Amino acid sequence: MTTLALLRHAPTEWNAGKRLQGRADIALSEPARTALRRQALPPEVAGFRVLVSPLARAQETARLLGLDARVEPRLIEMHWGRYEGQTIAALRAEHGPAFSANEARGLDFTPEDGESPSMVQERIRPLLTEIATAARPTLAITHRGVIRAVYALATGWDMSGEAPHKLDLYAMQIFTLDATGRPAIATLNLPLAERGP
Repeated sequence: MTTLALLRHAPTEWNAGKRLQGRADIALSEPARTALRRQALPPEVAGFRVLVSPLARAQETARLLGLDARVEPRLIEMHWGRYEGQTIAALRAEHGPAFSANEARGLDFTPEDGESPSMVQERIRPLLTEIATAARPTLAITHRGVIRAVYALATGWDMSGEAPHKLDLYAMQIFTLDATGRPAIATLNLPLAERGP
């Protein structure tokens, strides 16, 4: 078994406004930067190889945590297509029952000109296999869509209803990967540590 830890980037102004970011390259908010400077990785992931999404918010999170990370394009956020920059509430109001029906598709929910969670899973599966084959404990700084996609693979959740667990997406989610790269839950919601003086 190989350990894979997933950490979402720190918050942005769009997160505060509940706007869908997707591939939009939004920077971290100033409060997020200040908080990250006081945080560190928990000892459970000390010495892990670190991969990071190509988007600026993930790379800045890694940098402010003092991590030497390698960019991995497959860790990029789910593509929200024409929905990027909008809120779910606004989309529900604009599209009505059609949007609700799309949401009910769970893993197959697909934004206009975007990517479904099942497509994210297909994109990430080869990376999981590579990490398992290398047998190197790995930390990935990534995004909500990627974390939920891996979590769904681990639990069998089809995303059509409530998740089996409540995820704190600003804490670390730790999985084990079998020899084929299939994930299983190890530890959920492990908080970041406070940086020493």
